Amino acid sequence: MKIAIFARDLDKRWHDRLCFIVNALSYRGAELIYYAPFHRWATEHHKLALPAAGHFDSHETMHPDTDIFLCLGGDGTFLESLTFIREKSIPVVGINFGHLGFLTSTDSEPNHYWIERIINKDYKVEKRGLLKIVSGNYINGLYPYALNEVSVQRQDPSMLSVKLTVDGTELPPYWSDGLVIATPTGSTAYSLSIGGPIMMPSSKAFIIAPIAPHNLNIRPLVVSDESVIEVTVTSRRSGAVLSLDNRSIIISSGDKFTVTKAEIELNYISLTSNNFIEALKEKLFWGEDRRNS
Repeated sequence: MKIAIFARDLDKRWHDRLCFIVNALSYRGAELIYYAPFHRWATEHHKLALPAAGHFDSHETMHPDTDIFLCLGGDGTFLESLTFIREKSIPVVGINFGHLGFLTSTDSEPNHYWIERIINKDYKVEKRGLLKIVSGNYINGLYPYALNEVSVQRQDPSMLSVKLTVDGTELPPYWSDGLVIATPTGSTAYSLSIGGPIMMPSSKAFIIAPIAPHNLNIRPLVVSDESVIEVTVTSRRSGAVLSLDNRSIIISSGDKFTVTKAEIELNYISLTSNNFIEALKEKLFWGEDRRNS
């Protein structure tokens, strides 16, 4: 089994767990390939004893025959996995070394249970839908897919006017600080913090949620994931910030782009049968009520 190890700089308190994980995988016969900047950080800067292995540093050097893409970190690290995997359909599993870790499948406790399950392929692969952005030349160089959300936000104190059409039907303008278009996976991320609903990962829908709307009767809207959403952003002073998950660029006032369901999906490794519901209870304290005890 070939496993790609992807991580960023991990806090020193996680070093022992990191070494335990990679050595346990190697001992069980896994062929490891490291994200090159991470490997240099671990072995040269911190002198960690990691098993010898190959390297990758971009989607172009990502081995197409990789069996699992293993993310060690939090949700931000997990979101970056998409830019390396792209169309290769490599299953992704996240091990939480961060804080909330909603997207991760398990925590980094040094035990063998999840390592054995990965080696024995004792897991379920869920298909997670992606968003795709189509636009002019101004997004050149920005990978046009997102797992959680596409968002547009103001660049200065002036509010934005965001005009939308959904399948050709024009919606009233959103006078707000911005707008989030989220997937079911992203319904527990930025969208949730601005009042969007929680959706099961298998839902066939997108969320359109305004950021701080200057109108009390503007609310989040749920649309089919087959919808074609056209967006025009106008700012009184400057441009706006267009983000796909944790990657951003500056766009100009008047720029237009289209958001649709992507033609590719992310293969998400789930290590439990009810991973999403358990995550809601554990990480968002869903159902926390003294009457439920």
